Amino acid sequence: MKIKKIKINAKTPYDVIVGKGLLPELAAYLPNELHVGKTAVIITDSNVMPLYEPLARKSLEDAGYKVISHAFESGEKHKTPEELIKILNFMADNKVTRSDFIIALGGGITGDMAGFAAGVYLRGIDYVQIPTTFLAAVDSSVGGKTAVNLNAGKNLAGLFYQPSVVICDPDVFETLDDLTFADGVSEAIKHGFILDGEFFLKLKGKTRAQYMDDIVEIIARNVEIKGEIVGADEFERGKRQLLNFGHTAGHAIEKCTDHAYTHGQAVAAGMFIMSRAGYKKGFCEQDFSSEISEALVAFPWQFTFKFSVEDMYQAALSDKKRSGGKINIIIPESVGKCVIKEINAEELYEIFELGVK
Repeated sequence: MKIKKIKINAKTPYDVIVGKGLLPELAAYLPNELHVGKTAVIITDSNVMPLYEPLARKSLEDAGYKVISHAFESGEKHKTPEELIKILNFMADNKVTRSDFIIALGGGITGDMAGFAAGVYLRGIDYVQIPTTFLAAVDSSVGGKTAVNLNAGKNLAGLFYQPSVVICDPDVFETLDDLTFADGVSEAIKHGFILDGEFFLKLKGKTRAQYMDDIVEIIARNVEIKGEIVGADEFERGKRQLLNFGHTAGHAIEKCTDHAYTHGQAVAAGMFIMSRAGYKKGFCEQDFSSEISEALVAFPWQFTFKFSVEDMYQAALSDKKRSGGKINIIIPESVGKCVIKEINAEELYEIFELGVK
């Protein structure tokens, strides 16, 4: 069995372990400090619960843990403060202590909410990320960002709180539909585009089957790229903002479509918009939007926009990346190199207009 281990050099370092067949053996890969407590709290959603909770539970119970599980309804609409409070009350009602730990078993929404709960329950308990989507594996499970959505926008309440370990078993991707799998493709090509042009070109135009042929190495390289950035700027004061390529527009698109666009779809559209707008605005010498669309040609993406620029603009003004009257946008200079550019918030309307039309 091929296993890759990548060290994330955050303030509190941890490993990301990637390999097929890890989930049934997950207890064997838990760090020593997690063997102190007697209770493991599995937080998952209604889709993942019947698929993978029994596997995780068996491994943990065989290793001597008491296991309790809480599932919430799947979907972005349920990534709310109300659901977070339900998780916290569940743990309090079950007398979970500081020596116990949470397992975030699911995609990015689960990881965000379970990580947030871990960070605030009893002022902080340990947690483990076990991503069950390609998107979570290459992106949200690594780096310590946790959050819930507010009415005004996505991820507006949260904190940085690093996991104790990330355990990724790509075998679980077999149950993903093509669109959900493609969400991870979007973030994977983003990582290549911002920091590793050679990696981006290797991924360009791959089919799902071709991704799966090399999935352990692909996840590992994504984690290495994100880990390098997180290690240099854990709290997103500088270089880590590069990871937001496509996200300012993407988050606005998610809100404008009431999440009919998945996160990966929205980010792909956002990268397309920012690449085209950056060229038209004169921020870069080449229009890289075709590179983005060609990289995703094997997947069911759409780059037609049925919402107004004004709606996108208003949605983006609530984005957490805004600072006073300024906002940072990410512009590609070449394949493998993006830059952070500060603009006045009102300029964002023109940026969106140039990218959409």
